[in-house]
Amino acid sequence: MTWFALNIKSAGWLILLAASLLFFSRPASAQSLIRTAAQEASAPKFIAIVQDGKPAVGGICIDIMRAIEAVEPDIKFVGDQNWLPLVRITSGPMDAICGMLHTKERALLYDYIDTPIFSVSYLLAVRADDDIQVSSWDDIRKLGKDGIILSMHNHAINDRLKDQGGLLVDSSAVSSKSNLNKLLARRGRFYCHRSPGILAEIRQAGLEGQIKLLPKVMLKDEFYMLLSKTLAPEDARKVKAAIALLERQGTLAKLFEKYQE
Repeated sequence: MTWFALNIKSAGWLILLAASLLFFSRPASAQSLIRTAAQEASAPKFIAIVQDGKPAVGGICIDIMRAIEAVEPDIKFVGDQNWLPLVRITSGPMDAICGMLHTKERALLYDYIDTPIFSVSYLLAVRADDDIQVSSWDDIRKLGKDGIILSMHNHAINDRLKDQGGLLVDSSAVSSKSNLNKLLARRGRFYCHRSPGILAEIRQAGLEGQIKLLPKVMLKDEFYMLLSKTLAPEDARKVKAAIALLERQGTLAKLFEKYQE
């Protein structure tokens, strides 16, 4: 065998050895980063907390994302400690959005995971001195201009209210605090908001004793995790499988129970 042939053979072994070292030194499964954000004014989905003496974001969505990571270690949510308004979240480059009602418009932009992550009831808040009694939407329709319902801008509940027909809805406010103050200023008769969540908003606004909730549940609905249509199919499959597993285990129900009002 010539010197040239020996060098070619040696070089081949070196290349094979280097490739083998690279292969076996790679992690068995690289962790996928799923971009998301904490939605402002959305308690109890996201709430401001103090953790280790520092401001942080907690809430049911944070708990659910940590639970997903626990059962699917290849998935890591990032950005959940950054607050953003809903309009920025739904228009930004997010891979996942936690806790959304189903709408046709959103379904065009995102894939809804079939398994709901939690359910909510919608109640009506009124001034504490208002003796109004409501048993149906018809009772509100009969009030005419004295039955204005306050809601939040860009929230899917507005579509639900519109579907009822004949209701006067003011959805110009961007926060519960604004709507509760409008309620006190008599710029609306009702504020429609989800429970759990509405009692926390009343407390945070410092309006306990000035605002009360009517006992009638006006609507029930389910909230979902949304995934970007551009998310890698394997990552989407892992998130969907993790949520389905958490539902079967009863974990989603236990997490939601922590935030009942």
